[in-house]
Amino acid sequence: MNKNTFHVLVVDDDDRIRDLVKQYLEENNFLVTTAKDSLDAKKKLEIVKFDILVLDIMMPGESGLDLTKEIKKNAAIPIILLTAKGEKEDIIEGLELGADDYLGKPFEPKELLLRIKNILNKIQKPILPDEINIGDAIINLKKLYIKINKKIIKINPQEKKVLEKMLESPGKVFSRTSIGKIINISKERTIDVVITRLRQKIESKPKKPKYLQTIRGSGYVLWIK
Repeated sequence: MNKNTFHVLVVDDDDRIRDLVKQYLEENNFLVTTAKDSLDAKKKLEIVKFDILVLDIMMPGESGLDLTKEIKKNAAIPIILLTAKGEKEDIIEGLELGADDYLGKPFEPKELLLRIKNILNKIQKPILPDEINIGDAIINLKKLYIKINKKIIKINPQEKKVLEKMLESPGKVFSRTSIGKIINISKERTIDVVITRLRQKIESKPKKPKYLQTIRGSGYVLWIK
């Protein structure tokens, strides 16, 4: 996630929790706004588009569950509910109303951060179609094959992982290190072999690649033209 990309609204009547969460999330490159109750939150929601809400269930006035219901009727903004330990009925109701996750109090700020990132990563991740055309090649990640020049060539799970990440970010340069992390390999030579095999399956002329190209000194990039 890029620095200060995501804006979080933290709604809780406990000043200490609001301040703690705000400080921790800001230290981790989030933009954070706080609200002391549902009324305060609704005022801020009217003027700011937030990426995610962290919302306490038990608050004076309108409860977090009521606010969740109201928000989900009009917007698709993800919500993480904060709930007292053991309040299973509230958790179930919150999830039925459309909340995306929940966290019991007391909680570690790091766990909240991980849950926020998990939700935002799912939202950010593009949904790839079953078949994707790159030049003369038709890639089917679901069935693990590439069809090119009337030939059907199988791809293995390792190649699928690399292709999937590159197809999600066409034009992005992937370093050998980042590709290694995708397929859990550290040897650069092995990573180069994986790319070479993919290139042979995608390109009509693998020795003169148009789509899966080497960026000297940086890594590899996949162009979709």
